[in-house]
Amino acid sequence: MMKLYSRLSAAVVALAMLAGVTSAFAGKTYTEDEFINNFSGKAKKVVLEKLGKPARTQQSIKPTNADNMVPGGARQDKNAKPVKVEMWYYKNLVRYDDKHTYKETEVTFVNDKVMNIGYFNNR
Repeated sequence: MMKLYSRLSAAVVALAMLAGVTSAFAGKTYTEDEFINNFSGKAKKVVLEKLGKPARTQQSIKPTNADNMVPGGARQDKNAKPVKVEMWYYKNLVRYDDKHTYKETEVTFVNDKVMNIGYFNNR
């Protein structure tokens, strides 16, 4: 019984330390180039480990009848892998000068890899 309690205590301490590491990364800010160099093309897992959970997420949804809006119709191979697009939003993460950060940074994943990064002040 005592060994089980000791192992549980060690696990709780390890989780607390890990949470402290995550919050240390959460306070870091990046320049635009640093952010692009560190995260462009990276897997979702890497972004989550380095930046933590985003302020919000959004799934891309294909509009109804979208295939008919493209001239000639959508010509996608029937055996093609479906494309999953997801956007993650972080607040005050990227600096555009020494004193100011963008209000929001959008990281767009296509099939769980970073494919687009955007910085916004007007949202």
